[in-house]
Amino acid sequence: MSKMSTDLTRHALNGPTMGTRWSALFFAARGVDPAPVQTALQAAVDDVDHQMSTWNPDSALMRLNAAPVDRWWPVPAHLMTVLQLGLQIGKDSNGAFDIAMGDTVTAWGFGPSDADPTAIRALLDQPRRPAHELLEIDPTAGLVRKRAPIALDLNGIAKGYGTDRLAETLATFDITAALVGIDGEMRAIGLRPSGTPWTIAVEKPDPDRRTPQSILSLTNAAVATSGDYRHWVTVQGRQLSHTMDPGRGAPLLASPASVTVIARTCAQADAWATALMVRGAKTGAEMARQNGLDALFLTRADDGTVNSMGIGPLFGHTNPGGNTPALAPTGLTP
Repeated sequence: MSKMSTDLTRHALNGPTMGTRWSALFFAARGVDPAPVQTALQAAVDDVDHQMSTWNPDSALMRLNAAPVDRWWPVPAHLMTVLQLGLQIGKDSNGAFDIAMGDTVTAWGFGPSDADPTAIRALLDQPRRPAHELLEIDPTAGLVRKRAPIALDLNGIAKGYGTDRLAETLATFDITAALVGIDGEMRAIGLRPSGTPWTIAVEKPDPDRRTPQSILSLTNAAVATSGDYRHWVTVQGRQLSHTMDPGRGAPLLASPASVTVIARTCAQADAWATALMVRGAKTGAEMARQNGLDALFLTRADDGTVNSMGIGPLFGHTNPGGNTPALAPTGLTP
């Protein structure tokens, strides 16, 4: 055992956020009190939730949704950061990732209210414009202006950003070896004290149990997965994913079983996983290549077999129906 590993103490903290729980596994010098770290981590994710929640009518996001059209509206710094990133990925994905889907999410019952058939029918007949065409931002002044009524929803990026805030908070305590996450969005910081990377499982797309499909080894990188097997609604006997198709204003009718993206930040990975899920395995794979993304697509064959397709240098190659190679400590080579 190295001297480094014997001089460090393992800590595992967690707490509630965004309807689920955050976690932080880290190593710190002996004698470090984890209580202030716990408090700071909880405050970091609470701040994100308070600014971006669609369940809290008093959140900064919901106040922006209710703000008058064509009036510059002040927003707090973290919300501004996420809006900027969401609009940029919306443009880069040609609208596959769209933060203007709040009305659709609510109508289909994935928000705080039950599904509303009348609202669903109205939205299906309504032409849509993506958020990056309807929202104007002034980051320097901290102001946002809506060009038309818009219902913003950041559920496709907020957990990823919250995970990034966990990582940034640990850095203020000089912690350089950690794995943090919210739900399935994870970010690895440095290496374990043994000098090995952090291992993260990509789940098999099975709604009944949690088993690994692939194992990734990462350091200084983030991973997020979007899938069709955890949250859904059943309509006329058909199971529909919680992921919305911006083109239809409704849940996806066909998609990969899951898409996992590895990026430098979890907010980027989170948003791009949704965008590639929307585009599907074939078009999404081409979009991943065009944008220099590292992505793993899991698809189901007619017989239920799960096949995998990896895009980008992180994966190198994949074994259809089996595990992808583990990633090296840099997260850039197999």
